[in-house]
This record gives sequence, C-alpha cells and structure tokens, in this order.
Amino acid sequence: MAGGSSLGRGFGWLWAAYTVSTVGTWLAFDAFPLIAVMVLGAGPTEVSVLAAAGLAVGAVVAVPLGPWVEFRRKRPVMIGTDLIRCAALLTVPVAYALDLLTLAQLLIVSVVVSAAGITFTAASGACLKALVRREDLLAANGRFEATMWTATMLGPPLGGAAVGLLGPVTTVLADAASFLLSALGLRAMGGKEPRPVESAPPARVRPRDLAESWRYILTHSTLRPLFLNTVLNNGLIMAVSPLLLVLMVGHLGFAPWQYGLAFAVPCLGGLIGSRLARRLVARYGPHRVLITAGTMRACWPVGLAFTGPGTAGLVLVMCVEFGLILSSAVFNPVLSTTRLDHTDTDRVARTLSAWSVTGELTVAALTALWGLLAGLVGIRVAIALAGVLLLATPLLLPRRAAARTPAESAAEAP
Repeated sequence: MAGGSSLGRGFGWLWAAYTVSTVGTWLAFDAFPLIAVMVLGAGPTEVSVLAAAGLAVGAVVAVPLGPWVEFRRKRPVMIGTDLIRCAALLTVPVAYALDLLTLAQLLIVSVVVSAAGITFTAASGACLKALVRREDLLAANGRFEATMWTATMLGPPLGGAAVGLLGPVTTVLADAASFLLSALGLRAMGGKEPRPVESAPPARVRPRDLAESWRYILTHSTLRPLFLNTVLNNGLIMAVSPLLLVLMVGHLGFAPWQYGLAFAVPCLGGLIGSRLARRLVARYGPHRVLITAGTMRACWPVGLAFTGPGTAGLVLVMCVEFGLILSSAVFNPVLSTTRLDHTDTDRVARTLSAWSVTGELTVAALTALWGLLAGLVGIRVAIALAGVLLLATPLLLPRRAAARTPAESAAEAP
C-alpha cells in the first residue's frame, strides 16, 4: 500500500496524529481499572461501575457537541479535544504523586476523556471527507484500520510491561503525551480550513437539533441498516469481553500474560484484513464486501463459550479472535467509507457523533446487562447467548447496493 504522502501532506499529518494518539491509547488500555485495583483497592463492582459509568456519562455529555461541532472549523475542535484529554489525564499522575487520587477523580477523568473522544471522532470524520478525494477514502480508512490493529497488538503488552517496571500511572502519562503530540501534528497540517457551509453557527443547540441527527440516520435507506447492525454487533461483542476475562483468568487459571497473548496474536488478522479490504472492493464492489464480511464477523464469537483450560483452550480463543478480527478489519474501512460517502457534507459531524454516542451507550448497557445475566445463568451460557444473537445481526445489513441520492451527489459537486 502506498505511503500517506500519496494522499497529500495534510492527510500525512492527520495519519501521524491518529497514529501517535492511538498508540498512546492502547498503551494505556485498562489503565484506570488497573489503577483502581492496584492503588485504590477497588473491588469488581467498583471497577465495573468505573468502566460502564465513565463510558455512558461521557456519551451523554457528548450528545449536544455533535451539532455544535458541525458549524465550526473541525481542526481547531480536534486540537482542542486533544489538549483537553491531555490535561485531564495529567491530573491522575499529579494526584497519585500527592497521594490524593480517588475513584471519583478517575470517574470524572474517564467521562471527560470519553466525551472529548466522541467529539474528536465526529470532527475528524468531517475533516477527512473534506481533505481526501472521494475515490481515496477507502485507502485512507484502510490505513487508519491497519494502524489501529497494529497499536492494539503491541500496545497492551508494552503497557503492561511499563506498568510492571515503572509504576501504575506510567501509561496514563504516555497517553497524555500522545494527545499533546497529536495536537501538534494537527497544527502542523497547515493551510486554511474553510468555514462550514452554514453562514453562522446557531446561538444555542436546541433539542430538535439533537434529535435531527438520529432522525437523519434512521430515515436514510443506506445508513439505517448499517447503523443498527454495527451498534448491535459491537455492543454484543464488547458485552462478553469482561465475562471472558473472568472465565479465562478466574475460572480456567490462565495467567494474565496468556490472556493478553490470546488477543494480541489475532490482531495480525487486523493487519491482513485492512490490506485486503481495498482489493476486495475493487474486485467485488463495496456492497458485496459489506454483506460477506459483516456476516462472517458475526459467526465467530459463539465459539468462545466452548473455551477450555490449557493449550487447547488458548488456541481456540486465538482462532476465534483471529477470524473475528480479520472479518472486522475488512468490514470496518468499507463501512467508514460508505458512511462518509452517503452522508451529506454539512451533516457529517452530527451523524458521526450520534453514531458514536449510540454505540457507547449500547456497549455500556449491554455490558451491565450481560454481567447480571452471567450472575443468573452462568458465564458460559451468557457468552453463548450473545454469540447466538450475533448470528442474527447480518439480517440488519442492507439487502441491496444503494445508489447515491441526488442530494448526496450535489453535495460533493465542486
């Protein structure tokens, strides 16, 4: 695959900023739950509340920011949210050094980082659509996907080693630094970003402005099925993640490094899938790739219910995760490109914000629900039920390839 320079200097800096912040985020994977346990002596209930509440409250806080971002230049918003995340994260090592760190502070920082992250994602999608030609969107999204899976594969093991050698807040410091470097990279993009198409931003965000984002998605023939499919699919996959941790480490006796290895090695499938996506689309078309990869990624997770002890169990998890990640890495860049292609230019930030907010709230709700379900019926049954429900999610994918509407085509006209 060609280098970032083939898509222009601006994209090169955007990609560099994304790379450094993604690496920082995955280095600090599960940093807050780890700090809560190692430093504050938190139990499983407190750790679950920290994870779910931070995600859910952060998503709710981000709801009015989507319409607000739409009418403003996107790059300053992205730089601002990077700096906000950097500043919020830096309060954690400072409080730790002063012996003032509390669970409440971790929750507040988690909310701020979550809300800023959703806002950044909304602004960056609009920025990418304006920065890259339509025919280059799939290549750009493929590079983001490959970067994400590389960071996913390398970040948690390196972060775990750093915590072991240098202390529990080390990765939080690294994550804060990554957002600062990301802001500097976005600043280096240069050029003058044009004002949004609206002549002036609204004086305030009205309730109907918030509802309009979801109304636009749910009445769009292409976006609606993709939205329902991805929100439910991602929510069910993430809901069983804590249960699988308890099953493998708590019940089956796997060491933490074995658990990490079980998910790091399959990330090679992410690198393969992200490279295959563009070639598959060129040969079969985006709709066929979406249907095939979207169906394949739903078929794997039910196998996790059969995880057993020892080498055989570890290999089973690796095989299931490899298939899931490979399918997802083909699906995701095609989804991102299709979503941008079928979203009006003056609605991109609002649409992506509503999409992210719904996804985060769904993950938080299903994670809490599956935790309760596992307490009632057992971990394996809960994992199996999520897997069976996932088998139905391909029915939500669009049945036919949709042509771009006249409004969408006109929005892209020079």
